[in-house]
Amino acid sequence: MSGIRNDSHDLILLLDFGAQYSQLIARRIRAEHVYCEIIPYDTPADKIAERRPRGIIFSGGPASVLDADAPYCDPGVFELGLPILGICYGMQLMTVMLGGEVISPSEREYGKVDVSVDDGGLLLRGMDKVTQAWMSHMLQVKAAPPGFRAVAHTRHCACAAFENTVRGCYGVQFHPEVTHTPQGRQVFQNFLFAVCGCAGDWLMSSYAEQAVEAIRRQVGDKQVLLGLSGGVDSSVAAALLHRAVGERLTAVCVNHGLMRKNEPEQVEAVFRPRLGDKLIMVDAARRFLHKLAGVSDPETKRKIIGAEFIEVFADTARSLDKLDFLAQGTIYPDIVESGSATGMVIKSHHNVGGLPERLPFCGIVEPLRPLFKDEVRALGLELGLPEDMVWRPPFPGPGLAIRIIGDITEDKLRIVRDSDEILRQEIAASELGRAASQYFTVLTGLRSVGVMGDERSYDYTVAVRAVSTDDFMTADWLRIPFEVLDKISRRIVNEVRQVNRIVYDITSKPPASIEWE
Repeated sequence: MSGIRNDSHDLILLLDFGAQYSQLIARRIRAEHVYCEIIPYDTPADKIAERRPRGIIFSGGPASVLDADAPYCDPGVFELGLPILGICYGMQLMTVMLGGEVISPSEREYGKVDVSVDDGGLLLRGMDKVTQAWMSHMLQVKAAPPGFRAVAHTRHCACAAFENTVRGCYGVQFHPEVTHTPQGRQVFQNFLFAVCGCAGDWLMSSYAEQAVEAIRRQVGDKQVLLGLSGGVDSSVAAALLHRAVGERLTAVCVNHGLMRKNEPEQVEAVFRPRLGDKLIMVDAARRFLHKLAGVSDPETKRKIIGAEFIEVFADTARSLDKLDFLAQGTIYPDIVESGSATGMVIKSHHNVGGLPERLPFCGIVEPLRPLFKDEVRALGLELGLPEDMVWRPPFPGPGLAIRIIGDITEDKLRIVRDSDEILRQEIAASELGRAASQYFTVLTGLRSVGVMGDERSYDYTVAVRAVSTDDFMTADWLRIPFEVLDKISRRIVNEVRQVNRIVYDITSKPPASIEWE
């Protein structure tokens, strides 16, 4: 379902050289209501031309452009006559491919750096004469390619940005996509509107219409089976699929025994009125827990759960005679964290990786695959879903299995369920509102000495995790008021058996992920 776009809307193609923030760049572009799609860095120039983009962006990347095996784009990309913006590695690549020089300087830059705008030109128009930006580079441009001129510098980098307006090529050494570059949005706006001439008319209402059309083209008159967890992603996917195929959608909610407290009942209460007998509740808790018995490695747990999910769907499909398409609520962060051709695997997702040939489905429908979490929420509201459902904190497909460090037992599940319920109650009662984007408890697996009722205890440590984010690609730990944390801690210790210590995770993403496993 990637590439959902009507020709009446502008397209920016992002060539991915393995940057940590490639998806964040795409998100920033879409925030300006311009559709952006990520493609491999080595996509042939003629294939790019067929897409008729308004412009091209070269992402950053971990490689050194001076290495013999450095990733290069098709040289024909520069002959397409399209505007190009290079970011960090992308700027360095543009330099060497067009006849400039890149060196390894004695003074490297990492972190927040003051950038002096010498001559704003077109790309940096409207920016302050001295602006803060985020640098992360071991190489830098020593000599710009012929026809280019430097338009910004830093203390240690004479060419922090350059441009060739005749050729339509631009580059920045810093990262405009991150929040640490306060005026980064101005760079993107200048490139999109002043350079590429984009209209900025790509909206969620447009996406909904185009996605419905794309689903109908893909599915035809076939049946669709959706795995419905009741979380934000699968709920929005269900609403979109129902609009597209109506009664040919069957939603299956699998209780794998790893759901939050009372969650199967809540899912049924919300979706039974909407889907009627097309909502199938499957109790597979014993089946999953048997498969997971004694397994401690997080990646192994995820893979077992992913494989078992597909098996359960297949078994259910056979019993219902719904063997055509399997639908999933896969979104963009799932894709990037599961790795790409130029990136590394952060963690696997049960809904990423394709469809095993031996299963009876003829294809996968992933209508949310190009979207970030905030876009999914906006789409949910566009589709008329209740606001409290759309803004519900996300819940991972593997469920509580990845919120228990180590092996999984029913007793450990009880601890994490009950502690999580208390956390959710107290967050709801606080004034944090939507500042709390994601929050949950983790059974750390650590045990420590305590004193309870004048007796020595040796019980578990529960970690509380809460973050604030707008895209789930980066996140900051949430500053929960001390009095709220105090109440959460006291309630969990007093009400949840086998817990005698609470810790609060104050690590942002990056360097940590949002989930612990």
